[in-house]
Amino acid sequence: MTAVAGGGARRPRVVLAMLLLVYSFNFLDRQILSILAMPVKADLGLSDSQLGLLGGLAFATLYCTMAIPIAMLADRTSRSWVITISLAVWSGFTALCGTAQGFAQMFLFRVGVGVGEAGGVAPSYALIADTFPPGKRARALAIYGLGIPIGSAVGVLLGGAIAAAIEWRTAFMVMGVAGLLTAPVFRLLVRDPPRAAPAERGTMRPVFGMLARKPAFWLLSLGGAAGSTAGYGIAFWLPSLMMRSFGLDLAETGRFVGALLLTGGVAGILLGGMIADRWGRRTRRAYALVPAIAYVAGVPLMAAAMLSGSWQAALALFVVPQALVYAWPGPLLTAVQQLVPSAMRSTASACFLLINNLIGLGLGSWLVGALSKALTPQLGDEALRYAMLGTLVFYLIAGVLMAAAARVLPQDWVEE
Repeated sequence: MTAVAGGGARRPRVVLAMLLLVYSFNFLDRQILSILAMPVKADLGLSDSQLGLLGGLAFATLYCTMAIPIAMLADRTSRSWVITISLAVWSGFTALCGTAQGFAQMFLFRVGVGVGEAGGVAPSYALIADTFPPGKRARALAIYGLGIPIGSAVGVLLGGAIAAAIEWRTAFMVMGVAGLLTAPVFRLLVRDPPRAAPAERGTMRPVFGMLARKPAFWLLSLGGAAGSTAGYGIAFWLPSLMMRSFGLDLAETGRFVGALLLTGGVAGILLGGMIADRWGRRTRRAYALVPAIAYVAGVPLMAAAMLSGSWQAALALFVVPQALVYAWPGPLLTAVQQLVPSAMRSTASACFLLINNLIGLGLGSWLVGALSKALTPQLGDEALRYAMLGTLVFYLIAGVLMAAAARVLPQDWVEE
């Protein structure tokens, strides 16, 4: 059963606001390394490929694999408690990143951040789906998805400012401590709404068995993974691109990326959810078609932004494609939630995140770094620009897969 009339659902705005705050910390701690990449690289003596590993594989390795057992635990126990503990764990490891003395230590601390964040997202999706009725879920999930641009923007703005004024280690420590202080506040304000009895709740075998038989799940997951490969790769390396190819310093880069995320990113996520809910009243296909159209439309504009000759032109050209490639969270996550009954939603979300993030998060930043390293002998500092351009093909692949998912989504949809 859903919980739109009981328990924690009596104050859905408070629940959604707190989940948004926690998700903002999720992306703040995940993406802060992108703005600090240059000073970290210089201080620890790292290569671009090592930076790419820290931005992707170090985080994704256990983030993806631990998400499923933690989500199963959340389905069987308390989703709000699992989120609280996860926030405390990843924030603690973020603070520890400020003490790293070399690649190996930083890699291990980033793995710890990933382990903590593994328990934050899937239970949050399920709490939102249990709190809001079907006709409002894409919008609610889109608001939750604002944690991506807001957290990333705060990370680059404050991280860059703190690093420029003091040092990069202090930036990690400040952000980590802020998350630790937020964890008890979240637990105080958020409780699980009533839901299915423990005996009915999802376990891995029946949930994955149900999903595996649905073509929509595979197409949505692989399409999301392709989009995330480009998205995470570009997001991680964009600050470095602005410093290397456009001549901005650390603080200027933080303001550039922050402004881009808070305009294009926020607008894209909100519009994606609103359009999907409105269009979705006529056809369930809309929840896959919205990201499909947005991904493909964003590619030529993003390419033009990367190839522009000044940071002013780049900012103007980046805003619209940034909005387009951020349109996916509301519609896509709603579609995944509706492939299973309510008691299985945390575990189903974790299955989606396993595929999406193991490929997208694990591959994206590393691939750009490896391509940049390979092209550097011929192109010098411009190698990063062309490495990032190459990853845009993954947005096109994502659009094709989402369009295919739209054809089968109505038959796989669970009305609950």
